[in-house]
Amino acid sequence: MTDADRPAAKVLVVEDDRELGPLLLRLFRGAGYEPDLAPDGQAGLHLALTRRYDAMILDRGLPAIEGLDLLGRLRRSGFTAPVLVLTALGTVTDRVTGLDSGAEDYLVKPFEVDELLARVRALLRRRSDAGERLAVGAGTFDLIARTVSGPDGSVVALSGRESDLLRLLAMNPARAFTREELLGQVFPEGSSVALVDTYVHYLRRKLGAAAVSTVRGVGYRLGRR
Repeated sequence: MTDADRPAAKVLVVEDDRELGPLLLRLFRGAGYEPDLAPDGQAGLHLALTRRYDAMILDRGLPAIEGLDLLGRLRRSGFTAPVLVLTALGTVTDRVTGLDSGAEDYLVKPFEVDELLARVRALLRRRSDAGERLAVGAGTFDLIARTVSGPDGSVVALSGRESDLLRLLAMNPARAFTREELLGQVFPEGSSVALVDTYVHYLRRKLGAAAVSTVRGVGYRLGRR
């Protein structure tokens, strides 16, 4: 798949500055990304857990939930998108703390636009190189093409929602999700957990009954190999 064929990367900007936030939105749109803006930590937490993002730009001095506290909560919840901390806090100790808290990169304000965009491209490139494929049972799940390839050479195409559901399960293979969690993270506009059951059925029909395991009293998890 060529770069021209890839869907636009989705970037979450968590920034409370009323001028800088909209400026970053325009900057990322102009660079070909699909950005969302969260004006505080609570909004950032909600968006990050209910939508899929390829990268996050995160300020530290946020209202509601401080930036590194937000990052810690997201990492513990299974959020795996690369994070670039963009902040005025620029001492060596600040940088080390940010990176040790789970960020992949750290850039101090004021910043050069070209450098910010270059760092985001590097984050996305590393994520693409390392994370386009995930193991699903004996098969391989291509996150970009939305296909599952079997050891016998078979290829199964998934819909967007099927792919989003399998992606969440495959990126957290040891975790069992409740139906409510899956509804909120994969189908945020859905009103009933029956929607989750429907898409689990679709995945099992396409990939086999063992693709998704039912965990009694909890919900669903990736099928065991």
